Amino acid sequence: MARSTEPQGGGQGGGQGGAVPFGLVDVTGPSMVPTLREGDRLLVRYGAPIRPGAVVLFRHPFQQDLLVVKRAAERRPKGWWLLSDNRPVDSDSRSYGPVPDELVLGRVLLRLRPSPAWLAPGRGLERLLLGPRLARVPGLARRFGVFVDEL
Repeated sequence: MARSTEPQGGGQGGGQGGAVPFGLVDVTGPSMVPTLREGDRLLVRYGAPIRPGAVVLFRHPFQQDLLVVKRAAERRPKGWWLLSDNRPVDSDSRSYGPVPDELVLGRVLLRLRPSPAWLAPGRGLERLLLGPRLARVPGLARRFGVFVDEL
């Protein structure tokens, strides 16, 4: 879950209706451990494009005043399949299904505190980090916010 500085009026999109495209979110709860922990402060870009692997901020499908941070696993016909990084915590799409696009507010770019960490690398950097040479360096991709499910 998250507490947000989301602007009034939704925070969707850059410059639409005077909405601010960036906001700060404080993490509450253990669902994104080890990536995020209670008290972490995040920078969110509202209306940013979402792709699998991204950490996103969204409104809970059944309690829309509740903001939640999860990882986008895949795009499905009825919305995004969003999962906790802490797999034993199943308060994610495993319990409420795909999250409709209109409830996904934005993409988490950075963890600002306690120590800064980039959580949204570009596609080029992702490809480079997952390529044959750099993929052999343990933990390098994860440091740059690239996460691959281990089988």
